[in-house]
Amino acid sequence: MSHVLSLEGKIALVTGASQGIGETIARRLAACGATVLVAARNQEKAVAVAASISEAGGSAEAVPLDVTCPSSVPELFKGIAERHGRLDILVNNAGITDDGLLLRMSKESWDRVLATDLTGVFLVTQEAVKLMMKKRVSGRIVTVGSVVGLMGNAGQANYAAAKAGVVGFTMSLAREIGSRGITVNVVAPGYIETAMTDTLTEEQRKALAGKIVLGRLGNGEDVAGAVLYLVSDLASYVTGTVLNVSGGLLIP
Repeated sequence: MSHVLSLEGKIALVTGASQGIGETIARRLAACGATVLVAARNQEKAVAVAASISEAGGSAEAVPLDVTCPSSVPELFKGIAERHGRLDILVNNAGITDDGLLLRMSKESWDRVLATDLTGVFLVTQEAVKLMMKKRVSGRIVTVGSVVGLMGNAGQANYAAAKAGVVGFTMSLAREIGSRGITVNVVAPGYIETAMTDTLTEEQRKALAGKIVLGRLGNGEDVAGAVLYLVSDLASYVTGTVLNVSGGLLIP
């Protein structure tokens, strides 16, 4: 392994890490030497992921976190400070969708998605930055956004608004804390193979793939590789940017 991709000695927090893309990211960071805090609402799944990482020779522990609960977030970071004394890497991955056309979208649906996908990012990142600055670490903050936040998608006004908000938030924060040596970036995936895409018919999958320049849906490893780059020394001069990981679905 190249030394620039080694995360030995780093403490990394991954939110929404009990399944899907978050789980893959947690596994990739642990494989590169980081101690990974697997954060999720579903503690049973988080414990299973952390145990699996440990069995594979990595270092991980499950931590409870509901990003929509303001009291849950400071409690988590108090525990991180007590047990580890620092935080080097934050990956904001927790997110939900609640799709529907705008004319039929309820206020509850709007609020639910914004609370998790945007306000949750604000709450967790704020606490992470406090800890990083207090410990004077050259921190790395990466939020998993979506190309939907850059190009829009019918039926996802709430999700697109949240993910677009993450981009503005990231660029603003990068300007605020760059002098502290902390980088802040977004990874914006396109269509990714998840439990949700498993329900698609072959015809639907072909239709989706037909919109992508590389001719296939992405997978969790595609996203995890982009995250690994941004949290590694290779990206020490990259901040305030959006890394488009869509296989060419979006070419601005």
